Amino acid sequence: MLKTMTQTPNMNDDIDTPANASWEVDQHLDVKGLDCPLPILRTKLALSKMMGGEVLHVEATDPHSVIDFQAFCDRTAHELLRMDRGEALFQFFIRRAEK
Repeated sequence: MLKTMTQTPNMNDDIDTPANASWEVDQHLDVKGLDCPLPILRTKLALSKMMGGEVLHVEATDPHSVIDFQAFCDRTAHELLRMDRGEALFQFFIRRAEK
């Protein structure tokens, strides 16, 4: 299912993305209720099955996932497009690396 996401300003967003950025979500991954390291491991597996340039939307509840996803994307060629932090839900939009 493709879903178009339009970037809107978010006070909880630590990623420096232009306010008018938009992208299509190609896959959704629900890792709610899972603790470290499972959210990253499942994300890595999902990304490995995707084509370069596709976007993965991940929903997690583990508070440590904020640090994990930033570090994961910093160490890989995948791009963390957006991160939203709520009280109990964390959302990540990751563009798969081309190679």
